Amino acid sequence: MNLQGAVTVVTGGARGIGRALAERFAAEGARAVVVADLDREGAERVAAGLGCPSPLGAGLDVTDPAAVARLVDRVEDELGPVDLWCSNAGVALGHDLGDDGDWERSFAVHVLAHVHVARALAPRMAARGRGHLLLTASAAGLLASMDSAPYSVTKHGTVALAEWLAIRWGDAGVGVSCLCPQGVRTAMTEGLGAGSSVLAAGPLLEPEAVAGAVVRGLAEGRFLILPHPEVAEFERRRAADRDRWLAGMRRARARLGG
Repeated sequence: MNLQGAVTVVTGGARGIGRALAERFAAEGARAVVVADLDREGAERVAAGLGCPSPLGAGLDVTDPAAVARLVDRVEDELGPVDLWCSNAGVALGHDLGDDGDWERSFAVHVLAHVHVARALAPRMAARGRGHLLLTASAAGLLASMDSAPYSVTKHGTVALAEWLAIRWGDAGVGVSCLCPQGVRTAMTEGLGAGSSVLAAGPLLEPEAVAGAVVRGLAEGRFLILPHPEVAEFERRRAADRDRWLAGMRRARARLGG
């Protein structure tokens, strides 16, 4: 994935990782960076500060398939074919098992939102033999979040969907990557307490460091992008001996007072 002259879209782009991605793509020479967010004014503010030839801020509810399709049409009509779509919007809902609303919203944002953009955009990318989809998951999607079942389970869904898309479209010229950071210093982590498993896992990365890892991962053609490289070893241990890993996670939960 070469960002020089590219047309890029970042959902959840008004703040956090999404904002850092938009700013980094502009710095890397993208011709157009579209910042999409449920917070339209925030998206427009971020876009206005980008140093690229064609910035665009847009309001978008990623859970609305018609709205996603309209934005795909608008970007391709006004700016040209999408080279990179970062499906990055996320929510952090539901302590422990959460309630039904937590599950419904988490599934809509972490799974169905990616389905909506894949339906609208992957066939177009395949028809022209190029394009890239980046899905933002989490280390919780490879391991587990002890704090929130709705978050952990639906982020596993993000990873599984990204794998499916890579299998389905990878030989048609459509690249697929899955971003799985551990803790990142964003609005989602601001209110975490001392018993948070996210804080216990290690230092928080800045969003800009995550954006740097994404640029490197895209340049290398990687499916799995791990800003915290230790996550690869954690996943290996989980797969090698799941019973031992589960026992270790229970001990960690007990130490945190869970």
